[in-house]
Amino acid sequence: MARRLAAGSRLVIASHNPGKLREIAELIAPHRVNCVSAAVLGLPEPPETAPDFIGNARLKALAAARAAQQPALADDSGFCVAALGGAPGLLSARWAGPAKDFSHAMRRVHAELGDAADRRAWFACALCLGWPDGETATFLGRVEGEAVWPPRGERGFGYDPMFVPQGGAATYGEMDPAEKHATSHRARAFAQLLAACFD
Repeated sequence: MARRLAAGSRLVIASHNPGKLREIAELIAPHRVNCVSAAVLGLPEPPETAPDFIGNARLKALAAARAAQQPALADDSGFCVAALGGAPGLLSARWAGPAKDFSHAMRRVHAELGDAADRRAWFACALCLGWPDGETATFLGRVEGEAVWPPRGERGFGYDPMFVPQGGAATYGEMDPAEKHATSHRARAFAQLLAACFD
């Protein structure tokens, strides 16, 4: 059984990504846990050298938990396109380059897809709650859909404007944040995390 976080606990969010931090803070808000970001604490980002999302989330959570001597939550997530063999996947952030320009990353996805008929895509999110003593609990969420071009909408972040979830018509970039939170890959992983680890 996973170790649990009590209301009033302090939790380090092991991310420097403002969009991700905002989403995570909104998802955690009802549980009365005090969140602080790794960026605010000046914690370095460890190299993401694992072969999968769960491994990278674990690396980030443990690095932050040990540096801060407090429980830490890390997210590793990515946009995956079937016709590109699951790319950009683990390299989703890197496709945006040093400037984190996701309009560039979306153009690259579009260029590499070319006229491929297969537009299936998915978002995956791995969450890891890590503790300073090395204990971890990991959870994986995924949402299926398709890649669209041109990108649509100014909401969300990353690849959201070029992804339409299965059964929907709006991209994540067009959706109200509450609607996205109800069904997203991050929300699905969070539901598992909250049930297992939060009071």
